[in-house]
Formats: sequence, C-alpha cells, structure tokens
Amino acid sequence: MADTADLLKTPLYDLHVELGARMVEFAGYAMPVQYPAGIMAEHLHTRELAGLFDVSHMGQAHITGDEAALEALITADLSVLGAGEQKYTLLLNAEGGIMDDLMVSRPFGADGGIFAVVNAGTKGKDFAHMRAGFAGRATLAELSDRALLALQGPAAAAVFTGLVPEAAKLVFMQCGVFTLDGVEIYASRSGYTGEDGFEISIPADKAERIARLLLSDERVKPIGLGARDSLRLEAGLCLYGHDMDEGRTPAEAALTWAIAKVRRERADFPGAAKILKQIADGPAQKRVGIKPHDKSPAREGAEIVHNGEVVGIVTSGGFGPSFGAPVAMGYVRADLAKPGTALELMVRGKARAAEVASLPFTPHRFYRG
Repeated sequence: MADTADLLKTPLYDLHVELGARMVEFAGYAMPVQYPAGIMAEHLHTRELAGLFDVSHMGQAHITGDEAALEALITADLSVLGAGEQKYTLLLNAEGGIMDDLMVSRPFGADGGIFAVVNAGTKGKDFAHMRAGFAGRATLAELSDRALLALQGPAAAAVFTGLVPEAAKLVFMQCGVFTLDGVEIYASRSGYTGEDGFEISIPADKAERIARLLLSDERVKPIGLGARDSLRLEAGLCLYGHDMDEGRTPAEAALTWAIAKVRRERADFPGAAKILKQIADGPAQKRVGIKPHDKSPAREGAEIVHNGEVVGIVTSGGFGPSFGAPVAMGYVRADLAKPGTALELMVRGKARAAEVASLPFTPHRFYRG
C-alpha cells in the first residue's frame, strides 16, 4: 500500500482499507486502485452485475446567479437545460483548449441553480477560473462536505431503485433530489463505464453508511480506479489530462457534439473562431480508437507510425477485459482517422501492427427508456 500519510482522504478511506484495497495516489488523494478480487474480476463484475465506485475526490459545486456568466465559459446551451436534466460540457480556455470536461445539471428544480461536477485533478483551477469569469455575476459554492459514489452496471437500476423507488423514472442524463435510507441525496442516471447506472452525491458524514448499504446487496462489489479506467477505455470515453488537455480542442478530441448547435451558430464560446475553422476545414489531428492486432497492449506515450513516419501518439491504452483484446485511443493525422486504416504502434521498441477502430469498443448500454 502506498504511503498515504500526506495524501487527502475521501470519507470512504477507512472502508477501502477494511475491504483490502490497494491504495495509491491519484490527484492528491489516497484512492483504491483495486481490491483483492483484482482489476479483471472487478471490470467483468461491473459489466455483468453492478460495481460501486468512490469518486468523492471529484469537485462538486452549486452555482447560482446569472447563468450567462457560466455559459460564457463552457460549450453548453443552459437555456435548454430543464429541471431534472444533466448535460456533459467542456470548459475551454481563450484559445479553445480543453481545461476540463464536466457535468452540469438541475437537480434542484428550474430556479435552484446549477449543480456541477468537475475532475479531481483540475477542480481548484476550474473553480478559480469560473469565479474569475463570473466577475461577481454568479456565485460558486464548493460542496466539499459531500461525497460522490457511482453505482454502475446492468443490475445497478434494480439495486438502486429497490432503495429509491422514485429514481426509477429517471432515464440517461436525468437527475433529481431523493431520499436514500433517510439521507437526502442528489442522483443522476449517468456514469463513466458505458453501462447504465447512477452517480450519487451524499453528505460526507453519511457516505460510509450508504456505501455499506449498497455493498450489502450481493450483486454489488467495490470497484477501484484500475477497472474504472479499463471500463471507460472500452466505452471510448476520454480521461482528462491524457486523452484531452489544454493543448487539444474539441474538434481534435472528437468532442464537437458537446458544443451546442446554437453556440456554434452564435460563435460565442471560448476559442470559437479557431474551433469553427477546424470543424469546417478539419483539424490536423484527431482522436481515434486503435485496435492492436496482437496481444501486446500499447500504453500511453507509444508512438503511432504509418509508412515509417510517426503520425501520432497513444493517449490511453491497455487490455479490454470485455473486448477480449488490447484497446487504445490516440491522436493521428486527420487523413488517417478512418476506421480500418493500417497503423503500427511502437511497443517496447518494436513496431506492432494495429488499425484505426470505431469507438466505442464495447456498446454503450445507457438506459434511455
């Protein structure tokens, strides 16, 4: 186990240790990378039944006031975000680089402000950037007294709605305020695995009790960061700081779908001129899925080669337990982004055959009603 003395701890730290987790540093926190069952078993269990993830290291905030101040910093159209709805959006810098990807939602009703969830490694920078951009027109209250759990997998709905019957009405990317075992929670039907599931915001002092309650169902097992990474990679979902960062735009990251149509028409999002030109003309590089032809996984940083020329870099890679073979994502020259294009990956100094693959590697099973 990593030395966790100087690391931040989530409200579930003691429970992770009790369950035999191997703790590692992630974004300044002591987090479980795996439990005794191992990453492969945890991954497959989530695909087959339900996994419980501690994501309390992520940043949660309540934003109130003039929503135009928030909208000016992101790519969503908040005017069409209705009560009980959630959207995936991007926080961009002035040049159109991706500062973070985040969720914005209205669990508190039409006039209750915005609930935002941002990535752990960027939350301090994100919140500072937002407050500076708001310039007093809106207020951001960081909800550091709340934990965040994710219950994911085909059995997640049966488990969760057995405890919170009212949540059965939710479909993918809907949210609300509910009561779970006497505790007020904010829950959305969403997640980071490609499976159906729920993300659940809970008062920190109630988190362990709720986690134990969920884990008391034999269909639910604790899942660490290792399987979280392989699950999201199979689902073709980006990891911030790896598959996208401030040096990449939404056009390069294949995330232009996260820019609302009306925002494109108005060209009023950060870096709009640059990004709209890339959308029209095509970016120089583009994020793609990559399928190695042998059993040697290509890891982050591996060079991508075509006809003897380095044409890109792997940004995420590993073995896909459900896919049954190595999978990767990376950036290649835009003219090589078509699925089926032959590539080579430099793995331990050797060129390994691969090809561009359609994403996701495993089909999404979000519940849409």
